[in-house]
Amino acid sequence: MTPAQFLRDYWHKKPLLIRQAIPGFKPLISVAELAALAAQDHVESRLVIQAGTEWSMQEGPLAELPPPEQKQWTLLVQGANLHHAAADALLRQFRFIPDARLDDLMISVATDGGGVGPHFDSYDVFLLQAQGQRQWRIGAQKDLSLVEGLPLKILSKFTPSEEFILEPGDMLYLPPHYAHDGVAIGDCQTYSIGFRAPSYQELGEAFLQFMADSIDLPGRYADPELAPTKHPAEIPRHMLTTIAAEMNKVRFTDDDVTIFLGEHLSEPKHNVFFKGPTKPLTPPRFALSAAKKGLSLSRKTQMLYRGKHVFINGESFAVGSADKAQLEALANNRALDGAALAGASEDVMDALYTWYQDGWLELGLTG
Repeated sequence: MTPAQFLRDYWHKKPLLIRQAIPGFKPLISVAELAALAAQDHVESRLVIQAGTEWSMQEGPLAELPPPEQKQWTLLVQGANLHHAAADALLRQFRFIPDARLDDLMISVATDGGGVGPHFDSYDVFLLQAQGQRQWRIGAQKDLSLVEGLPLKILSKFTPSEEFILEPGDMLYLPPHYAHDGVAIGDCQTYSIGFRAPSYQELGEAFLQFMADSIDLPGRYADPELAPTKHPAEIPRHMLTTIAAEMNKVRFTDDDVTIFLGEHLSEPKHNVFFKGPTKPLTPPRFALSAAKKGLSLSRKTQMLYRGKHVFINGESFAVGSADKAQLEALANNRALDGAALAGASEDVMDALYTWYQDGWLELGLTG
């Protein structure tokens, strides 16, 4: 099946089970490495434990995990792609979906019977089995009410219509709001490739904050024709209509939305930190090294573009046509070889050097 066929027939529409989507697939990160990641305060992680009908959830950093022989516990490590090259490479295999929608790779480690209960996601997800078996029950129910008083969002009336057991290399795609429940059969690992689906409310609030910096409404309210009032507590009609007319002068353009969206979608998450080189090269030596080795974006860097605008890690700038091709190639390929840097303008090299100093990109072709 081609990506075009998948997007036409399944994306946002109905589930798809793909047996041996990645034949011979094995875990990319050991349980010990995942436990070490979960112990760090800049890694988002959760530990879910089920005991009968009782559920508990502990958010990271997690100093230790339950013993492996204990049943029905699950470790969730979010954003594994930010910390591991192979995990990032796996995530990038899904770039037939725009980067503006691609979110992260979450890894679930579970002992026998482990899971997070029947639930739904507000975004599309691919569930790739990495180790052991997991039983999935899914259903397109409309009743998405939740059990009250639990630390997890568990459906109160789960009515599955299909059931599958996934083996390593099998993958299940689910569209948004499709109810599902995955239960480990023995020890297992599942990789979840998730996508961004921000709510319009979230975008609207963020856009108004963004526009606050560009609003220009000169002048100050005045009422030189003011007449005596018999109702001093009432807001004058003239005041209301005058201020409403001024507020209606606030306008935004497609360009405003483009810049907002690019900055918003490329903004690193709160727990993402960059570290530049301990001893950065001088600009001339950086240029020589880049021409020889090429360069690659950091796994943590999000770089997008639209028209003349380029966005990287929450920042934006406009580029001329001469520089556009190289920066678009860097965003699309996440790397540039030395030949592609030939003839780069001084502005481009200055930007690349700044990003190198900030840890946003690295010398060498890491892909």
